[in-house]
Amino acid sequence: MDTETLIKELLKNIGENPDREGLKDTPKRVAKMYEEIFKGYDESQKPVITTFPNGQDGVVYDQMIIDEGQFFSMCEHHIVPMECKYFFSYIPHLQGKILGLSKVARVVDYYASRLQVQERIGAQVIEELWYALTYKSKFKIGNERIEPLGMALTIRGKHFCKCMRGVKKDGLMTTTVLKGAFKDKPEVRAEFLQMIKW
Repeated sequence: MDTETLIKELLKNIGENPDREGLKDTPKRVAKMYEEIFKGYDESQKPVITTFPNGQDGVVYDQMIIDEGQFFSMCEHHIVPMECKYFFSYIPHLQGKILGLSKVARVVDYYASRLQVQERIGAQVIEELWYALTYKSKFKIGNERIEPLGMALTIRGKHFCKCMRGVKKDGLMTTTVLKGAFKDKPEVRAEFLQMIKW
């Protein structure tokens, strides 16, 4: 059964008339929307992560880089939206690679475009970006691959499964994934958390 037919059946099951004027094209619109908001299941839409040798543009950088942005996802428990803000940070290795920063947002959007939980989005994004900087790079010191010095991702999300149904309470959920210096060095973690306060 195709998506349009399923949506039509859903409308009937909740007590609606899918043939009434306002709903005639709704199944088609919803099917098209699902293609967009669930693009994370389509491997062909997975973003290519561009990396550059540190210092290629004349600037060698080994300090904290922070990016932030907003995204939406759909809760896998009730298939309602999550509205989230992310704060991503990493510390490049002097002899390693740096990220094309727009790729961070693309990777976040790709993994958010599935039925998700907030914790999994964070873990998948960090794993993908760490891999791009470490294993897609041919840079090595001896036989060792060059990893970034650290990486962190904090997500704060408003979950509509909590605020529009059930307990009907507003509020944000915060999750953080830490690797390298962000996990092992309290002072690095503290600096990151201080810088992302809102």
